Amino acid sequence: MSYVESLRVFVRVLELGSITSGGRDLRLTPAVASKRLKELEKRLGVRLFNRTTRSITPTEVGTVFYDEAKAVLRALESAEARVANFSATPRGAIRVTAPLGVGRRVVAPLVPEFSDMYPETEIRMRLSDRKVDLLADGLDIAFFVGEPSDSNMKLRKIADCKRVLCASPAYLSQFGTPQTPEDLLHGAHNCLLLRYPRSPEYYWTVETDLGPQKLEVRGKYDADDGDVLTDWALAGRGIVNKPRFDVRDHLASGRLVEVLEHTPPVQTMFGCLYPHKKLQDPKIRLFVEHISRNSKPMFV
Repeated sequence: MSYVESLRVFVRVLELGSITSGGRDLRLTPAVASKRLKELEKRLGVRLFNRTTRSITPTEVGTVFYDEAKAVLRALESAEARVANFSATPRGAIRVTAPLGVGRRVVAPLVPEFSDMYPETEIRMRLSDRKVDLLADGLDIAFFVGEPSDSNMKLRKIADCKRVLCASPAYLSQFGTPQTPEDLLHGAHNCLLLRYPRSPEYYWTVETDLGPQKLEVRGKYDADDGDVLTDWALAGRGIVNKPRFDVRDHLASGRLVEVLEHTPPVQTMFGCLYPHKKLQDPKIRLFVEHISRNSKPMFV
């Protein structure tokens, strides 16, 4: 298996661009990852990377070998997944990603119970509000809130996700409570936006009697972390557009107040994406079922 592990190190180092990142992804120290690469190069009799003090880049043969190594690992993963169907004990790592808010408040709390039920599995979570590439990042499952755009993946809808516009009482006291969606336009209110490269939230869409209405809202500052937006709203800095489950406690305590209740943001979806081949792997199916079954009450 040492050769296979060396292949895994090689693939992740090339994909992530550094020995440190590739090793960390596989839970290896940089020293161990570097040793695996050297062992692989010695076995093959070629140099796979050009190394400098600041960077590591694949050689021409390294680039060619990457495609073949990737195919070997995919074939091995597929074979192991099929064999796993004959085992009563799911085992192995499940690499999961989710947005920060839904990851912290919905998915992560359900992980320990799954681990208790299937102790030979390992859950490796990566939380980020940025868009991720499942295949390029070596992930098994991506949970999301919104509308998925990747049609090459298997989609599992788990629940409808209601959204809410809200602000603190202090903010509304100072700047007034909007009465219509148009009151949010032209800089009349500081709208707290979730933004990052290729972010879809450059406008808000609300439900009206005439159908969905897009609002090109503006704000003085934005962030790529949804929890930062919530903190700003709590501090009286603006109006935020959030999944209701994410701010339910703040609404119940009165620290945040819902606005424009009659024209709320269009509801979205809580679901997950995973490659079609992952259906062969029982641990993936079991994890998705576990999250789906136990998370639905949070979205009521």
